[in-house]
Amino acid sequence: MFTGIIEEVGKVLTAAPGKLIISARLILEGTVAGDSIAVNGACLTVTGMTSDSFTVDVMEETRRRTNIGKLTAGDKVNLERAMQLGGRLGGHLVQGHVDGTGKALSLSTEKDAVLLKIGAPPEIMHYVVAKGFIAVSGISLTVVSRDTSAFVVSLVEYTRTHTILSDIRIGDIVNLEIDIIAKYVEQLVKPGSGGLTGAFLKEHGFS
Repeated sequence: MFTGIIEEVGKVLTAAPGKLIISARLILEGTVAGDSIAVNGACLTVTGMTSDSFTVDVMEETRRRTNIGKLTAGDKVNLERAMQLGGRLGGHLVQGHVDGTGKALSLSTEKDAVLLKIGAPPEIMHYVVAKGFIAVSGISLTVVSRDTSAFVVSLVEYTRTHTILSDIRIGDIVNLEIDIIAKYVEQLVKPGSGGLTGAFLKEHGFS
């Protein structure tokens, strides 16, 4: 489980089929093989480490649902270690289970902030609500507004400076994870669903 507060921007050193090697510094502190790290919001398992880099394996499911498979050497990535129980939850509960991708449609300024409009498929937009949470490439953001096919988030200077959104361009593909609470609510109210079941919890990472 993550918070959506990015700790560090790393750089892809090697992007091979099924494997990434990423340079990092801060997030390596206290990390050991087997730990989970969110890379652009996708929860990946550390399989190897050096003093200034780590290796993760990338499954086909991850490649299908995220932009991880499009990464190449030199690309920057958002990095976050798994949250510790008892720590501050500065963002929202982010599982690292990316639901799909969206596309940057427009960028505009509003005083000191930048408004980013992201187009998303209907299966994502179904869960997006104004003033609700969404994780964009692992970053916990609040939805400013939405329509049937896109939503807008506001990027303050700190977010732009400390994440890869500082370099985002129109047409870029971003990873999206909807708020898990929306999934729970839908499951609970769905007619004939049987409510919140063990199978549902397991499907969403609670085993």
